[in-house]
Order: sequence, then C-alpha cells, then structure tokens
Amino acid sequence: MKLIFYSGGFPQENKKLDNKLIEFIDKEDIKLTFIPSSYIGSSEEYLEIIDQYASYGIKKILKLNIDQPFSQTLKRMAFESDIIHLGGGNTYYFLKHLKKIGLFKDLKDFVSRGGILTGLSAGAIIMTNSIDTAGFPSFDKDDNDESIKNLKGLNLVNFEFFPHYKNSKRYDTELIHYSKQSVYPIYACPDGSGITVNHDEISFIGKTICFHRGHKYYLMK
Repeated sequence: MKLIFYSGGFPQENKKLDNKLIEFIDKEDIKLTFIPSSYIGSSEEYLEIIDQYASYGIKKILKLNIDQPFSQTLKRMAFESDIIHLGGGNTYYFLKHLKKIGLFKDLKDFVSRGGILTGLSAGAIIMTNSIDTAGFPSFDKDDNDESIKNLKGLNLVNFEFFPHYKNSKRYDTELIHYSKQSVYPIYACPDGSGITVNHDEISFIGKTICFHRGHKYYLMK
C-alpha cells in the first residue's frame, strides 16, 4: 500500500512530498488521474496539477469528475493509472459523490493492486477511517450541506488526518477535546507538510503534530 497525505499549500511548498511520490514509482511514462471534489473550479485545478507534475516528467494526466456523467471508458483509463490524486474541497460533498457512484470499492481495489493513492486536504481525510476531522474547529470547518450521517472514509490507515493546522490555542483546544473521543491518533499538518505510507512504513514530511488521548505531541518540528 502506497499513500501520500497532502495538507495543502502551493506546489512549491509540497516539493518534498512530490519527490517522495516519484520515489514510489520505478518506471517511466507515468500516468496520473486527478479526481476533484467537485467539477466547479476543477478546470483550473487540473491545469495546476499539470503544471505541478510537468517538471517530474508526468505528462499523461486525466481528470475524472465524479459529480458529472462520465463514460466507462474514461473510468477504466482512470483506474489503469499509476497514481490517483483526490483533490481538496468540501469533504462532505466529496464523500457523498464518491459513495453515490460506487467509487469506494474501485479506489480500495486500486490501492490493493499496488496503485498509488494521494489526497490533498479533503481527499486526504477521505483516505482515513472517518471524515470527522472535517467538522472542526468550529471557526474553520467544512459545512455539511449534504446532511451526511455516515462519515466513514476509505479506512486505509489507523490514524486520522487534520490538514491546514495552525499552531494556536483555538486549534489545539478542539483537537485535544476530539482526541479524547477518538480511537486513533490524529496527525495534524500545516500546509506544506504531510504523511507518506509505504506498506507498513509511515513517514512524516515537515512539521507534524500528534493529538492522542487528550495530549499534544510534536513528531516533526
């Protein structure tokens, strides 16, 4: 299993994570599929993805909009890629449509076949067991306009992920409170930081803070 969790930020901030991604692949002519959280604004995101990975020699990049009709041919081509990247956005909306069209099983099968799954912010949260971390802090959370009650994610790892972390009392208070209820440790990353999973090996890239059972720990400063 090969996964990369991106918190967010500009492409230049994520070069270390991108380099780890390239290290995961021992081949040329790499194929990548971008799955945005919503088709709205996805054309601009798609162009940014193309620019981001051009310097790594990745030229074959598809986009699969999950909230717009697509052909089975496009779906087949998407899941024949070496990398699938789940974009950022509203986590609830993203989760709803991934489940609505039945892509959860396809994504899990893709990972089990050796495909590399990466996620940015919302996309990264969805790779964990639950999207609960999208619902706080109260002053900076995703709105559950979809009224989703089943918040279960892909359940690929035994930790939770909190993107866009800022080292402040307001963030820490809510993360510490939530960590008392969570079975799993919560890894919080500011933009430009992230996590890589290579089979059983977990690596923290850039600043990473762990919240677990009411305590805060610095894993990488």
